[in-house]
Amino acid sequence: MELLKRERFVFDGGLARETVAETVGEFCAGLAEAGETVDNKTTRLYATGAFQRFPQAEADALVNSIYVDTGLYFNIVGPDLEQFYRDTGTAAIGADDMLEGLIRQEFRNAVVCGSFQQSLGYIEDTISRLRESGTDVLSPRSTKIKPETEGTDFILFEYQDLLKNDRDTWRHKYLHMGAFRQADAVVVCNPGGHVGEGTIFELGFMSATSKRVIFTEEPLGVSVSFPCEVGLGG
Repeated sequence: MELLKRERFVFDGGLARETVAETVGEFCAGLAEAGETVDNKTTRLYATGAFQRFPQAEADALVNSIYVDTGLYFNIVGPDLEQFYRDTGTAAIGADDMLEGLIRQEFRNAVVCGSFQQSLGYIEDTISRLRESGTDVLSPRSTKIKPETEGTDFILFEYQDLLKNDRDTWRHKYLHMGAFRQADAVVVCNPGGHVGEGTIFELGFMSATSKRVIFTEEPLGVSVSFPCEVGLGG
């Protein structure tokens, strides 16, 4: 990652969301001067300050407006994550600079999703890459499969207990999705662009909880576009 542009927005807290979205949209249009390609694969937006004070519903509406207008995901960084970035920047170069820290470690923690039956090796590689960057992967905590579930329609990992019955699959799914709430981002592993039915089900929960979603590849087969990013920053 590298810094393309940094800008301060001066606006009255009482300005309408539409006006704020328009101002941010103008900023996004100006990014074309700093980079040849500006899209949700090559460009990431981060905002702090007054944006952190938006009520969640207003913040969600702003994110949606900017996505519709620009195709970019507008990531409003919470105060605790901002402080993490600042601390990381201070430790790295002695500068209390959020962007310096962000470039060095983008995520404190993340959840990784995908088809564990079909893409386990790909998922393991993604988890390794995240951990090498210092990211704590909240779920799955391990990818070592319980031998008795290997090759079944619902594999379980060594830290998970066996199913009581077919309905018990929901308990494990619910626990996995519960980790979304604590994560800085949900990384969706979709090799070749394919997004499985189970992951599509989870996407609704991610969106409903205003979670940042990053696909490893351009998603295919998702009928409704929603604010997201593509590709892990290198």
